[in-house]
Amino acid sequence: MNNTEPTKKQKLILDFIENYILENEKAPTYREIAFGVGLSSIASVSEHIDNLINKGFLIKSPGSARSLEIINKPSYIETKELFKQKMKTVSEEDKEILKKAQKILGLL
Repeated sequence: MNNTEPTKKQKLILDFIENYILENEKAPTYREIAFGVGLSSIASVSEHIDNLINKGFLIKSPGSARSLEIINKPSYIETKELFKQKMKTVSEEDKEILKKAQKILGLL
């Protein structure tokens, strides 16, 4: 199995988050995720979430509650690659603008 793919438990968490957002128009808390997927530990949810962020499936805003967002991974990878290619051909001034955009979009 490719280590960039989610584990079965991570896929379960992703599905739960996606369904929760669709039904409630906001992201679930870690406690709600734990309850929803049958985990007893918030720390375990946190570890899975961190791994999903590192694998590029989720983003979250630091210090902000209910800020989890699911990333369309193919689009995310394509966007990162597009930024990388564009950085090779633009002026220094435009590079600074693109770097700021990358940071805002969580593409760094």
